[in-house]
Parts: sequence; C-alpha cells; structure tokens
Amino acid sequence: MSGDPRVFFAAERTLLAWVRTGLTVMAFGFVVARFGLFLRLVATQQGHGIPEAELHNRLSNVVGIALMLIGVACMILGAFQHRSYVATLPAADVPRSHQAIYPTMLAIVLAAMGLVLAVYLAV
Repeated sequence: MSGDPRVFFAAERTLLAWVRTGLTVMAFGFVVARFGLFLRLVATQQGHGIPEAELHNRLSNVVGIALMLIGVACMILGAFQHRSYVATLPAADVPRSHQAIYPTMLAIVLAAMGLVLAVYLAV
C-alpha cells in the first residue's frame, strides 16, 4: 500500500512558511536597529539633540535586536515542530527520495546566522 506524500509536503511547506516569517521579522529588526543610527546621524548634522538622538539609537537598537531574536525563535521552533511532526508520520507518507533533514538544517543555519547578526548589533 502506497502512502500519500502530500501530507509530508504540506508539513514541509509549513516549515518553509515559518522560515520566511522568521527571515522577515529578522530583516525588519535589522532595519529598526539601523534606523536609530540614521536618526543619530541626522541629529548630528543638524547640530542639536545629540543626547536625545543617542537615547533613540539605543532604544531602536534594543527593539531591533529583540525582533531579530523573535525571528530566530520562529525558525528554531518551526524546525523542531516540523521534526516532531514528521517523526509521527507513517513511513509510507514520507517519500523515499526526500530527506527531511535538509529543510530543518536550512532553518537552523539561518537561525544561527540571525543570532550572529544579533550579537554583532549588540556589540
């Protein structure tokens, strides 16, 4: 009896949707973190509000790093959820020509790169 691989591929599409969401949140976090630097540069050029601009820069950096960490969490949690769900599928539903580890590793590698970027922004 042959299984239905559509269930497996639906789970894989769900994982990739979590990866896309995590990448989007991480990118937004990076933009927010760098926007504070932009505000500080504008204040410096205009010659006023340097302490206030520094406060905005720090706040923007903290919010941006938090968003990046949320994006990392999305990818890691999605990867673990995918692995636990695929483990419950009958062997007939998982195509023999497909390795479930590849999309999971993609999520983990991208999450690790996000962590490195968050640490870079924090330092």
